[in-house]
Amino acid sequence: MRTVFQSLADAAAADDFGPCALTIGNFDGVHLGHRTLLKQTERIAAMHGWRTAVLTFHPHPTAIVAPERAPKMLTSLQQRLRLLESAGAERIMVLPFTQEVALMSPETFLREVAVEALGAHSVVVGQNFRFGHKQSGTPEILAELGHRFGVETHFLAPVTIRGEVVSSSAIRRHLANGNVSRAARLLGRCFSLDGEIVRGHGIGSTQTVPTLNFEPGSEMIPGKGVYITETEDLENQRRWHSITNVGTRPTFEGQGLTVETFLLSPFDGQSPERIRLYFRRFVREERKFPNPEGLKTQILKDVTRAKRYWSRVENLQPADVGSR
Repeated sequence: MRTVFQSLADAAAADDFGPCALTIGNFDGVHLGHRTLLKQTERIAAMHGWRTAVLTFHPHPTAIVAPERAPKMLTSLQQRLRLLESAGAERIMVLPFTQEVALMSPETFLREVAVEALGAHSVVVGQNFRFGHKQSGTPEILAELGHRFGVETHFLAPVTIRGEVVSSSAIRRHLANGNVSRAARLLGRCFSLDGEIVRGHGIGSTQTVPTLNFEPGSEMIPGKGVYITETEDLENQRRWHSITNVGTRPTFEGQGLTVETFLLSPFDGQSPERIRLYFRRFVREERKFPNPEGLKTQILKDVTRAKRYWSRVENLQPADVGSR
């Protein structure tokens, strides 16, 4: 079971973070590249009897040093922690990224944070890893500092899928374009959103079809459109096949972005309060219809398409379906 620390003082006081093999990064999305780093870290830790540890940052460093360029996060902090644990992390340090941290030299960062506070005996990062003030710490500098402080350093090549380098920025680009299938290949699972069910405008129940209105907990949302999804009730472990619209409800002159999901089968008992949406396939772009009846007709067509999709999926062997 993972143990999470959110200050270096707490990690040092606990006296059981290290000795460890440590991987460092933002780990937004915990995609296949991140999981490769975790696997290598786990192997090294097992060889020496150390712990498998992760050092990550919150908020994203760019939000502090260049907020105008800060990316939309693929996962909330809680999602990131859950995914890191599933990838093998035993100890996780969520370092609050502040101006003080941003000003640390590479030497100070490695010595005071990784070695002294976290007990790192080995550091595993990607070949493009940068750290320290103005990202002045290169892999070459890390290797030199590691030798000086008695820390092993390991640098992994980027992971590629069908010729594309796996990265959080590539996943964001695919999601923005509605290509959730491509994003899933880079993530190694379906992209998902966690969040609360909120009260809608009452239009679906009276004019089209009833839906669950969803308030996502993460910043990155797939581009506007209709998607085949799976809906999970996080409190009662119920699941439904579903179809989800991401958009502004142009038929009803909507303004803000909404996420609305329609379950393909009824639920027993109370409506869920907190759900997870797994995005499986893009269906169509969102568009304005002349009246609610036209929208309802299109939704029913979308539902038929989604049911055909799920029928095909259920006929596949489990190994072919892919991980959520």
